[in-house]
Amino acid sequence: MRRPVPASGLGHLRVVLDEGFYMGPGRADLLAGIEATGSISAAGKAMGMSYKRAWSLVQALNDGFGSPLIETSRGGSGQGGASLTEAGREVLARYRAMEQKTATAIAGDIEALKKLRGEPSG
Repeated sequence: MRRPVPASGLGHLRVVLDEGFYMGPGRADLLAGIEATGSISAAGKAMGMSYKRAWSLVQALNDGFGSPLIETSRGGSGQGGASLTEAGREVLARYRAMEQKTATAIAGDIEALKKLRGEPSG
């Protein structure tokens, strides 16, 4: 599923923490979806990804930070679920703050590029 082009011009912020781990918009959206739905499956489905793909991203997130960002519980019908840990909520909040700060920092340059392309200011 392709994300729409945001008005800020910031289409993709990837924060690389080491050569084997990064935080990007898809991972942030998955964290937000899990927080909103309480379900890895529902969060992944809303993003157009399979449960297997969503689960592999959850594992990558948990492994990449060295402590769980997402906790899961098993159970029968209606008993299982997933939630963000305190660390998971902080990682998501900090990533969203970085997105906002980056968008603000580049706003003038985005407007200049749009003007060079002949697009109206907005």
